[in-house]
Amino acid sequence: MDASRIDSLRRLAEERPDDPRPRFGLALEYERAGRWEEMVAELREYLARTDDEGNAYGRLGHALRELGRDDEAREAYRQGIAAANRHSHPTMAAEFEDVLDDMG
Repeated sequence: MDASRIDSLRRLAEERPDDPRPRFGLALEYERAGRWEEMVAELREYLARTDDEGNAYGRLGHALRELGRDDEAREAYRQGIAAANRHSHPTMAAEFEDVLDDMG
């Protein structure tokens, strides 16, 4: 884990609270470090600020599954399917549908 990168992104997110990009970058750093709770929090902040095309919802679903929060993960994947379809990403939507099928 690159703690200086996390610190830099955290500062940038604080300096530019309406800019979703530092939040997404921070979430990716937390993902690399396996810091799932923090990743979930940053992705939720990111999604509150932008119309994601689906990728962030998939990452959110994955992090929630890592935390054993499958009901929340299913909802994230459903939102990801809707976002992917809205932005003409049928392959991404199909991937998320497959994950939901696998989850049962």
